[in-house]
Amino acid sequence: MSTEAILRLNQACIKQGDTVILDEVELLIKKGDFQYLIGSTGSGKSSLLKTLYGDLPLSSGSGHVCGINLVNLKEKQIPELRRKLGIVFQDFQLLTDRSVFDNLKFVLQATGWKSKTDIKKKIEEVLTKVNMESLSAKMPFQLSGGEQQRVSIARALLNDPELILADEPTGNLDPSTSEEIMILLEEISNSGRALLMATHDYSLILKFPHETLKCSQGKVFSTVQNTL
Repeated sequence: MSTEAILRLNQACIKQGDTVILDEVELLIKKGDFQYLIGSTGSGKSSLLKTLYGDLPLSSGSGHVCGINLVNLKEKQIPELRRKLGIVFQDFQLLTDRSVFDNLKFVLQATGWKSKTDIKKKIEEVLTKVNMESLSAKMPFQLSGGEQQRVSIARALLNDPELILADEPTGNLDPSTSEEIMILLEEISNSGRALLMATHDYSLILKFPHETLKCSQGKVFSTVQNTL
């Protein structure tokens, strides 16, 4: 396993307005790591992820994500940060009026890609990785939930991120489809990308064991399988 830190928080404090959500957070994720983030609703899982992709400021402490300093992060730095990340949401967040191909094309063009040839090649590459290459012309409403989440994961891979943040990526999927998505996420992690996944599905954690962090009472703790 690499010793290269992709994500590091030290004594981090995360707030929503004046309310402290998490305090004294210590977090280290290295290249190729797969870590779960668990905790009850309102425990701070989503706030932590939002801080990592620049939606919430880091109130105090120190933090680096993919080489970018989160302390005093400027608004103009956020697009650069997000280009280094892949983000997968529970509700897919696909553009409903565009095909699978055009959803991915939109993201590439928005992040500075110009060449039509390069764009087409990259889209074919990521769709192949998630076994969706034959459905590139489909509209989102023509896809199952699992297929939409595969497109969402393909979108997260477009700019070759060092870290993928997945916020309840199986939350809207049935158990069988959830397992398929987990196998896909593990394959991505095994290819060398770091992955932090917020989830409330403990059955998946037991079936696909990885290091687990728990948000509870304003803190983030490392945990073990039998104390979930």
